[in-house]
This record gives sequence, structure tokens and C-alpha cells, in this order.
Amino acid sequence: MLTFLEFEKPIAELESKIEELRHLTDNGDINIAEEVGKLQAKVDRLLRQTYAKLLPAQKVQVARHPNRPHFTDYVGALIEDFSPLAGDRAYAEDRAIIGGIGRFRGYSVLVVGQEKGHDTETRILHNFGAAKPEGYRKVQRLMQLAERFQLPVICLVDTAGAYPGVGAEQRGQAEAIARCIETCLRIKVPLVAAIIGEGGSGGAIAIAAADRVLMLEHSIYSVISPEGCASILWRDRTQASEAAIALRLTAQDLKELGVADQIVSEPIGGAHRDHAASIAVVGDALETALSELRGQDGTTLRLRRREKFIEMGMHTLS
Repeated sequence: MLTFLEFEKPIAELESKIEELRHLTDNGDINIAEEVGKLQAKVDRLLRQTYAKLLPAQKVQVARHPNRPHFTDYVGALIEDFSPLAGDRAYAEDRAIIGGIGRFRGYSVLVVGQEKGHDTETRILHNFGAAKPEGYRKVQRLMQLAERFQLPVICLVDTAGAYPGVGAEQRGQAEAIARCIETCLRIKVPLVAAIIGEGGSGGAIAIAAADRVLMLEHSIYSVISPEGCASILWRDRTQASEAAIALRLTAQDLKELGVADQIVSEPIGGAHRDHAASIAVVGDALETALSELRGQDGTTLRLRRREKFIEMGMHTLS
């Protein structure tokens, strides 16, 4: 069942009327099919108008939508013969980050990404996509494996951030994230990252220091959540809407700033309304990016990747 966001209430009311009409028996008084068609056209028009002018805070809601396709949805649709690889070979397996080898449109690849879970049971299992140090150390291991066997790497980012618990800090959370970023910048194989939902803090950048960074149209990417930013700057979480504007966390802002390389269009009304279409366009964008990188010398790839992020920092400072 589709969950409606607060700003979608007029759309929800119309769709509720459509459902009521579909359950009525046609007694000849009204043409039910015609009425449904009129209301559906109105819904489509309202969706286009609403999603064409979303505020940053509303984009945050869409990026976090519970019905949005997750990592496992993308892998199930895009990756053939996926073989998950577990463990960091040092402490434990972290189910918040999934990684493995498979075939993407005819080529062998390594795929890693955060999985938030679809219901209460799987959300707990995957810790809501908030990885611990062992998750990032697993990513390091898998990326090094990909480099050894010359496999391109695809990273699908969808996390509110790394797990902030005491145990994670005791096991070196910051160091694990830093080493993960270092590994992204060091490997000599093509690396493409796609922000498919929420790209939060170091938990996201840890696997997104890539040759190409793609962002879905209504995804977000920021150093901190709007709520966290508001708590620090204003000491008031209700100022999250203002923080969302100041953070410039939308795909459109980040493309303008040069942080994102490409914006991938979502179906009208967001990716949560049409999983198949959304996954297909992301697959096409990944294929295009990899085809541009495939065959390039590994040393050149690494040098350009590093220069890209150095220039990004210089632009920000200037």
C-alpha cells in the first residue's frame, strides 16, 4: 500500500475517490470508466505540478519515502547471478551494507550499497542502513578484491549516516570511514556511485568518492541531516526546513556545485510510485557511465578521480 506524504494530501483524496468508484457497480446512472479517467488525468496533472516545485524539505521526505526502491530491489532487477560476500575478516558481518559480485548487462561487476529494509523485521536486520566500522572495512576488502580481478565497482548509496553508537566508536568508526574513502580514491578500476535515496554524512561519502556520482532526481546528499543541522545551529529541530535550504542538499543544487555529475530523472510522482521504471533509468545511467570509463588505464582513472575531489574542495574554499 502506497504511503502518502503530507504535501500529497490533495492527491491522496483524489486517488481515494478513484478507488471508491472502481468498487462501484455500473448501474447506468454514471459512466464509471469515464469518471475514473477524468479523475486519473487530474491526479497526473497534480503530480506533475506538485513534484515540479518541491521545496528542499519536501525532497527530503521523498528521498526517505518508505516505499522507495532500496538496494536489494536494484540488485534483484539489474544484477544477474549476484553472489553476496560477507564479513570484514576482522570482527563481524555488517548487514547494513551488502556487497557482492554479479553480472550487470553482460559485464562482471562488484556491487555494494546500504540496505535500509522494507518492514520492521528487515529494518532491524539491516540496522536501517546505518553501518558500523565492520561494514566499511568489508567494503574496503571487497573493493580491493575488485581491483585484483579488474572488476568495475557500482555503489548504491542510501543511508541516513553511519551508526553513531558507542560500540561503533570504540571499534574506530571514523577511521573505518576514512580508510574506505581512501580505498575509493586508490583503486585502479572504474567506480560509479548512485545516490538512490538518502546520502547522509560520512556514511554516504565512504562509498561515493567515485569517478561518476549520479543522483536520482529527488534524492539528497549532505554532510548532516537537516534535523541534526537545526539542532546544532538553532538548537531547535523544528528549523529543519530552513536547514534543508541552507545545506543545498538536493540533486539540482549538487549538480550546480559540481558534487554530482548527473541527475537521473524519476517517474512522475517519485521513484516510489514506479519501481520498475526508476530502476530501469538508473540502470541505463550506470551502463552509460561505465561504458565511458571501461577500457581506460587504471593509473589514469585513479589520478583523475583524485583530482576531481581535490578541485571540488578548492572550488568550495574559493
